Amino acid sequence: MRKKALYLVLLLGLIQFSGWAQELRCNVQILSSQIQGTNKQVFKTLQEDVYEFMNNRIWTEDEFSNQERIECKILINLQSRSGNQFSGSMTVSSRRPVYNSSYNTTLFSYKDNDIQFRYLENEPLEFDINNFKSNLTSLLAYYAYIIIGLDYDSFELGGGTPYFQSAQQIVSNAQNAKGPGWKAYESRRNRYWLVENILNNEYEKVREFIYRYHRQGLDKMYDNVSQARAEISESLVLLRDVYREEPDPYMFFMNLIIETKSNEFVNVFSESPVGESERVYEILAEIDPSHSEKYKTITQ
Repeated sequence: MRKKALYLVLLLGLIQFSGWAQELRCNVQILSSQIQGTNKQVFKTLQEDVYEFMNNRIWTEDEFSNQERIECKILINLQSRSGNQFSGSMTVSSRRPVYNSSYNTTLFSYKDNDIQFRYLENEPLEFDINNFKSNLTSLLAYYAYIIIGLDYDSFELGGGTPYFQSAQQIVSNAQNAKGPGWKAYESRRNRYWLVENILNNEYEKVREFIYRYHRQGLDKMYDNVSQARAEISESLVLLRDVYREEPDPYMFFMNLIIETKSNEFVNVFSESPVGESERVYEILAEIDPSHSEKYKTITQ
């Protein structure tokens, strides 16, 4: 069984009644309104196949109970079709529960605008971590490992490394693929650079932030709000350290995490004492100047 303190008490009461399940509970939606004059059944079948691929595949060596499955969503907005070739965008998000609350915090939210793949209805979706099979299964598996890695990182410092390494292996396998998003030179905000940043030692404090913010911060809110909020405040210092050490506009991973959490930062510190709120505002305005007006509400 995967060891997560968050679920331990719940599992002790329910484990004898539930079997083991796969790691993901992924909601899948395929949009095709921009594609005219074609058989719509193929999109329904594609949605079913993607759902099965994400939810029924075993992604780790750990055993998950049904209560431990990671909540995530995939929305594929198809914009063009030529025969069996499809292109569009994919929005991926995941969340995890906060201990002793009904609140779910978003861990990952990203729109990938470089989606191209071949899909033949009723053809099995094949994936091999060691070999490139198709753009579609590589895309799905890549984001599955990113989602799982971030979830593990939020419970254990560095816990997601094996899954990020699997995502990086998928990128490596796809270097000769025709579809975009896999290569370093194509963009500084793509699948290549996301996992490169995650595993780059220069950004290890971002991953430490993820652990401290969630496990030492949000999960402790029930026990002591002031102490938990203080820990979250200290975790933000880690992001500031990275920003000052690497003032690079292409810090894709860190910028993505900040963008995902910006509204939550405001909510967490909305009732902070004056000294804490001013300090937090200064940090956030420095590392995320585009949202400085939003963060001003923390001090008001």
